[in-house]
Amino acid sequence: MTIRHISFIAVAAAVALAGYLWFFELPRAPEVRFKTLAGENIATSDLRGKVVLVEFWATSCVTCVEDMPKVIETYNKYRGQGFETIAVAMDYDPPNHVLTYSQKNALPFKVALDVQGDVAREFGTVSLTPTSFLIDKQGRIVKQYMGSPDMRQFHALLEQKLKEPA
Repeated sequence: MTIRHISFIAVAAAVALAGYLWFFELPRAPEVRFKTLAGENIATSDLRGKVVLVEFWATSCVTCVEDMPKVIETYNKYRGQGFETIAVAMDYDPPNHVLTYSQKNALPFKVALDVQGDVAREFGTVSLTPTSFLIDKQGRIVKQYMGSPDMRQFHALLEQKLKEPA
């Protein structure tokens, strides 16, 4: 292959990638309001400019409880870089259980109650826990995780998104 052929292939690949990105833009996170245990009302739009993890979980979910230390560790490691986490308790999770768990485990991020299940419905009828969404600074869903994510891959993607301009 000549340099000319390689150059042509590289340009064609770049054009194809640009076209793909143009036509298949990442989906936007739904505009929802999170009602936190602390009494805050936070809209998705309030979080623009930050990379956000929305983690749907339940105190009765064994995997969620096993993963929570990793979620805490990730939040503590990246929060100073523009990372936010909102743990959304499922509608079937009794609010007093969520409050007790949050206090006992000193959850350092925002914990929201989804008492009517509206937030879960807006995110595509989330019914399995844990289900997580990583949202970029522009409010686009970058990745959805069902179950436990590979934390090394998650951190790599998170670091990439934190470096991008707001």
